[in-house]
Amino acid sequence: MPLNALRAFEASARHLSFTRAAGELCVTQAAISHQVKALEQRLGRPLFRRLPRGLAITDEGLALLPSLTEAFDRMGEALERFEGGQMRQVLTVGAVGAFAVGWLLPRLADFRERHPFVDLRLLTNNNKVDPAAEGLDYAVRYGDGAWHQTEAGKLFDVALSPLCSPRLAARLHEPADLARQPLLRSYRADEWPAWFAAAGTAAPPIRGPVFDTSLAMVQAAAHGEGVALAPPLLFEGDLRSERIVQPFPTTVATGAYWLTRLKTRPATEAMEAFRRWLLEQTAA
Repeated sequence: MPLNALRAFEASARHLSFTRAAGELCVTQAAISHQVKALEQRLGRPLFRRLPRGLAITDEGLALLPSLTEAFDRMGEALERFEGGQMRQVLTVGAVGAFAVGWLLPRLADFRERHPFVDLRLLTNNNKVDPAAEGLDYAVRYGDGAWHQTEAGKLFDVALSPLCSPRLAARLHEPADLARQPLLRSYRADEWPAWFAAAGTAAPPIRGPVFDTSLAMVQAAAHGEGVALAPPLLFEGDLRSERIVQPFPTTVATGAYWLTRLKTRPATEAMEAFRRWLLEQTAA
């Protein structure tokens, strides 16, 4: 099939006008008409009905149009991936929501500036992720680094500390005062007891609401719903604005963030660029 004739038909069908199609493709109206006529002859079917004021597409033309439009769009997207003589590469990264919002997003401008050939797709999750099913090149996860069939590189330890609204913090003078407040928690039951042990105080019964993300938990704390146990490093903006405060300096590390990929996933140039940049940023 002649590519120019197919392109001429597709543009004419979208505009229902040979003249407007000619303007889009930077050729004459006569050239468009000739190419469409040649395509019709080759197919043995009319694609348009010529009307005094424009065109009407036939049933045969309607059947052909969607496939051609999709094909030309896909070719256009592929060509757009070339920039400065280098082909753009798609990189799909899944990340825990708090890490993505509190640590990664403020630094992404530097990555884009240094690696413009990478087309980054960022997906957030609550640490429950299936890299194979979701088509992830990398997943930034929280835990101990042990995931089946996964290669994991440690980024940094996560230090947890109580965070709450300034109004609630005014009622907290020592760690034992936390026993009289709702203690917001994650699904990891050992975190609050570990923090109280680090603070040298007996842990009270932990009966606060359970959250599946630190983002939601700290939002609740900011609204005065209780005291969250979360990493201050990932909420520096909220701490600077005093939307939340850290009433006690004691911290406890119960896990770390890891950059992970499936062992069966071959590393691309974009993946290597992201890994090197991320390790450089966390080292700094």
